[in-house]
Amino acid sequence: MKFRNILSILFVTILFSGSSLIAQDADPDKPTLRDKPLAGVKTDNPRDTMRTFMNSMQEYKDAKVNSDLPRSKEALNRAIRTLDLEDIPFMVRKEKGEEAARFLKEAIDRVIIINYDYIPDNEEGEPKIRWRLKDTEITIIRVESGERAGEYLFSKDTVFRSREFYDKVSHLPFLEGSGHGALYEPPFLEETVPPWSKEIYLELAIWQWIGIGVSLMIGITFRIISKGLLTILYKLATKSKTDWDQKIIQAISSPVGYIVSTGFWYFSLKFLKLEGIILSVLTFSLQILLSAYIVWLLYSLANVFSEFLIGREGKDEKGMNKQIANLVTRTIKSFIVVFGVLITIQNMGINVMSLLAGLGIGGLAFALAAKDTAANLFGSIMILIDRPFKVGDWIKIGSSEGTVEEIGLRSTRIRTFYDSVISIPNMDMAVSPIDNLGQRTYRRILANLGITYGTPPAKIEAFLEGIKNIIKANPHTRKENYHVVFNKFGDFNLDIMVYVFLKVPDWATELVARQNIYLEIIRLAEDLGIEFAFPTQTLHIDSTPEKAKPGSKIPSLDDYKSIPKVFGPGGNKALPEGGGLFIPPYKE
Repeated sequence: MKFRNILSILFVTILFSGSSLIAQDADPDKPTLRDKPLAGVKTDNPRDTMRTFMNSMQEYKDAKVNSDLPRSKEALNRAIRTLDLEDIPFMVRKEKGEEAARFLKEAIDRVIIINYDYIPDNEEGEPKIRWRLKDTEITIIRVESGERAGEYLFSKDTVFRSREFYDKVSHLPFLEGSGHGALYEPPFLEETVPPWSKEIYLELAIWQWIGIGVSLMIGITFRIISKGLLTILYKLATKSKTDWDQKIIQAISSPVGYIVSTGFWYFSLKFLKLEGIILSVLTFSLQILLSAYIVWLLYSLANVFSEFLIGREGKDEKGMNKQIANLVTRTIKSFIVVFGVLITIQNMGINVMSLLAGLGIGGLAFALAAKDTAANLFGSIMILIDRPFKVGDWIKIGSSEGTVEEIGLRSTRIRTFYDSVISIPNMDMAVSPIDNLGQRTYRRILANLGITYGTPPAKIEAFLEGIKNIIKANPHTRKENYHVVFNKFGDFNLDIMVYVFLKVPDWATELVARQNIYLEIIRLAEDLGIEFAFPTQTLHIDSTPEKAKPGSKIPSLDDYKSIPKVFGPGGNKALPEGGGLFIPPYKE
């Protein structure tokens, strides 16, 4: 019997213990941040919002007492989630949220004991849009727009006036049964300033105005000091073996000073305890300045990086590496500006991803409008990869011809020989045939010299031999591949073809070398008595009434048979290899 009683007692004990554990898990008032770290903040109605805030702040206080910093931080962040901080600048949103949460908890625990049964939960009747804590102006409202639309949060006005609420009740003791605040202690600076400096003048306390002035002076001093330190570093860098450290210091010397001073001014706002429109204006202005100076700094470093890319390869300034370096530098600068603007916008509290997503509405129209720009960009990339030409080359594309001056992201600029500039879109350059005359190792001369009919064969051969020697004597001609030949019988001349290549660095040298060869040929023709033919017509008159036609010897039939034979194999007039005065270049 006793054994059965013992079993009954054990069963009842286990049953009640299990019920107690289940009830503890289901207790909504018990903080569960450790048990459910990914559980969302409950803000579905005014009751849930108030309960979440009070429980989180109580857990924050308990964790602070126990020096559990991670838990206290987690609990405070949970409480901040119940506040509408949309109008607070992003860069100070966290600090202002923490401050507002502490002030609200300190104020509530001094004026009322929260009874959640009197707070609406929207389960009965129409959902409330606004609910106010009894005998206070602490208000919870329903958010109608934005990412948190539909949630109930402490209103923007409540957050903004949280310090005011605390100041009004800070002299009151905590109510019995409350959480006894959030361990808030006034800042040391605010407590140590004299009473007269706490008077308000133009929306700020006198000590805050004094603090702003001191902060400005310290920021300017920091800028002067940083610039002086960089000057000293620059002098030390002049003793190093490389000049890159000097270039880097010179590039950052100006923007670094402004970044240091602006950064100091920005962080001093936290200690000056500024609020309202003044805080928003100063925060916004300093964010813009700080972002601009950082972009300036990165922009300057991009120029040094470009010089490094060129110098590392050891190319001349007109080489392809400079073009690639310029493209890389421009791309980096574009990214610096774009990301600088995006980060600035994000720091101002605007959701950049939502903004970019909103641009998707006009994305198709933008893509169509930017089609040619994108094509030109890819064209410039293909030009730099394929390297069909470089800056300084003489090219011919379509009807355009000239020297390449610049290869840009959108177009290539060509300086024509009549000194105008033609801009050709890179998408056209990428798909059009390009004749790169600047890439020639040798530059061809093809001349057809017309000499008069009646010039003896021996004189022609001597003329050919002389031209060949002129080519051999010229230092700019290619000696292994040239031709000088009697090419054809023209309408009014005997045609001599001169085909030779010049090895010269540029067009100007080519013109002078060509000129010198032509002048030599003219002097040779004068010495040999060679006459150049003009495009003329000659009229032959056999007879006139006053003068009869002279008689001529008519060859016999035997002459017609014998004369051709002497030019054949073994004939005494046969000269199949020429008269011996001229030796073709390829036979030498």
